[in-house]
Amino acid sequence: MKYGIIELSVVPGRSEASDKSEMVTQLLFGDVFSIIEHSNKFIRIKLQYDNYECWICKKQYLSINKDEFSIISNSAYHCTTDLVQVISYKKNLLPIVQGSSLPNYKDQKFTIGNQKVNFQGNISSPNKIGTKDKIAEDALMYLNAPYLWGGRSPFGIDCSGFTQVVYKINNVVIPRDAYQQAKLGEGYSFIEEAEAGDIAFFDNEEGKINHVGILIGKNKIIHASGKVRIDSLDHQGIFNKETNSYSHKLRIIKNLL
Repeated sequence: MKYGIIELSVVPGRSEASDKSEMVTQLLFGDVFSIIEHSNKFIRIKLQYDNYECWICKKQYLSINKDEFSIISNSAYHCTTDLVQVISYKKNLLPIVQGSSLPNYKDQKFTIGNQKVNFQGNISSPNKIGTKDKIAEDALMYLNAPYLWGGRSPFGIDCSGFTQVVYKINNVVIPRDAYQQAKLGEGYSFIEEAEAGDIAFFDNEEGKINHVGILIGKNKIIHASGKVRIDSLDHQGIFNKETNSYSHKLRIIKNLL
């Protein structure tokens, strides 16, 4: 088994081994993974953070050995909480986005490969789980970020990438896709019981989970649809005042903490 780490700001993860293939997720700086398959120009990987599998270009990662992978995987977890920070990496400036991982972090420094890097920004506290109010507050940082299928950054994000990253910076690991996230936590019988920071799931006509968002207060939800936006929520679903119609049908609201 071979291993790797992302040393670029954002790397597209694709459904197939082609630059033209659908982007199903994005890998962020510091993400580590195992390599499970090779093609001519691509590798199929399994992310250590959430076990998500996808294809990435062979030119867009740094190889690490098994010991390095194990040390990073078993160390206290640190990730960036600023929307964007800039680091000096390999004598060049590199922007990194919120949710990027800082391997082997200690005393405002982290190590990636053989590079020791200074980091002066804000990071998550590895052993402190954020409160629901903190989750709702952090979600607001993404307001007006453009929707991007497969996206996980402030410059383009999808609905489940949004919930995953917001929970990640609060030290709560949830899966990548909405239908996977819906399998976690405890559901509420009535919408009135739900609190800010809880997650609401929505389904299509076939009953499949196809959307997710974060509650930010009574009858309010923040979610990625066209852009990250705030809309009204009731027992039927999300009501868009601009179109004067319901955009998503509510399935269930869950407490994931």
